[in-house]
Amino acid sequence: MAEIKRLSESRDLTRIERIGAHSHIRGLGLDSSMEARDVSEGMVGQQPARKAAGLILKLIRDGKIAGRAILIAGQPGTGKTAIAMALAKSLGQETPFASMSASELFSLELSKTEALTQAFRRAIGVRIKEEAEIIEGEVVEISIDRPISSNGNPSSSNAAAKTGKLTLKTTDMETVYELGAKMIEALNKEKVQSGDVVALDKASGKVTKLGRSIGRSRDYDAVGPHTKFVRCPDGELQKRKEVVHCVTLHEIDVINSRTQGFLALFTGDTGEIRAEVREQIDTKVGEWREEGKAEIIPGVLFIDEVHMLDIECFSFLNRALENEMAPILVIATNRGITNIRGTNYKSPHGIPPDFLDRLLIITTQPYSEEEIRKILDIRCDEEEVEMSNDAKVLLTKIGVETSLRYAIHLITAAALACQKRKGKIVEIDDISRVYGLFLDVKRSTQYLMEYQSQYMFNEVPDDGDADEAMQS
Repeated sequence: MAEIKRLSESRDLTRIERIGAHSHIRGLGLDSSMEARDVSEGMVGQQPARKAAGLILKLIRDGKIAGRAILIAGQPGTGKTAIAMALAKSLGQETPFASMSASELFSLELSKTEALTQAFRRAIGVRIKEEAEIIEGEVVEISIDRPISSNGNPSSSNAAAKTGKLTLKTTDMETVYELGAKMIEALNKEKVQSGDVVALDKASGKVTKLGRSIGRSRDYDAVGPHTKFVRCPDGELQKRKEVVHCVTLHEIDVINSRTQGFLALFTGDTGEIRAEVREQIDTKVGEWREEGKAEIIPGVLFIDEVHMLDIECFSFLNRALENEMAPILVIATNRGITNIRGTNYKSPHGIPPDFLDRLLIITTQPYSEEEIRKILDIRCDEEEVEMSNDAKVLLTKIGVETSLRYAIHLITAAALACQKRKGKIVEIDDISRVYGLFLDVKRSTQYLMEYQSQYMFNEVPDDGDADEAMQS
């Protein structure tokens, strides 16, 4: 339990996120009646698919869809991954969401079934509840006594000898506490001062600064944007409080299967976990559930490019979804009727028919020119690129004729070209310049067809194959 608490506390760090392909997405963009807005929360178009995902979201929140699977199928560049990311954002922080590509399973370190098992257990959360004794109040005064050295100056070397007193109050009482070296160090680390409202965990000695007391809000003419003002607590200083730790089954597996405990999660040294360890953990979690100490939270496992899985993986998924603690499985693919990997049989999306029968299928449609323009507007805002209206019209035309992904890639490249000429707004010339520097798939294929004889190991296709290559 101590390792789980340390892991839960280590998550309270500020997250710094890079600008990625889907970093502009904040949710599914649905209104209160579960209807999809045209443009909302970073999502554009795909109203039927987003509405279907919204119904799935409601079923997940109501706990009525555990152990089910959803397939998001559509042409390349139609927002399949975006819908999965939007679903994850809408679920919130407490619902586990694990994402992976099907090709990640084919590793030399882990077997395919072990990798899938770890992914499944990464998507199953455990909310562990325990009662803790805490001291909560407003700091009236902190005094720290340092021992005097032989030369008459305060000694800084003998830190263990530090002692002090902490005066805390609520609206009903005030008490003075004796401080030891460990508590003094914890208070210094949190930079606790007079007027702060703090909570002290008696068992672990953890100090949590809840904010500044409202009664001391006039002590300063100006405060920082992150300063939080809270009311002085009332009642007794010492009280029992229910503390909740949220972890995943995979994290508990790693903690119990490695000598270095939860640190193995940060080193990435998880390796294969024995079935006996998982059975013991499942038994213990089951006991906690019966005692009311824990609650299982079925999360979401998203597997992209699912056509890359072979017949063995699909057989495993068929069985795994029948487990009572199975998460919601969301898979995505852009393939049509193709071979099931590991067999000579063809099937829709490269998925076996018996597994397809388990799926709720959501389809996506190609974006219209107007929707591509709106997406490019959102991406320009996300990447903080100022672009003229004419340049956006040209970029939209490029997105329609080539692909949306290619047009999005040109935004940052055009911004760099604009910086090089010391401009502040991206113009048509900047778009034209990067369009000439970076080829799209169609122009690259055309170039290969013209100069294929100069490449090594070239195979000259007939006219039909050439047309097919251009269309792809």
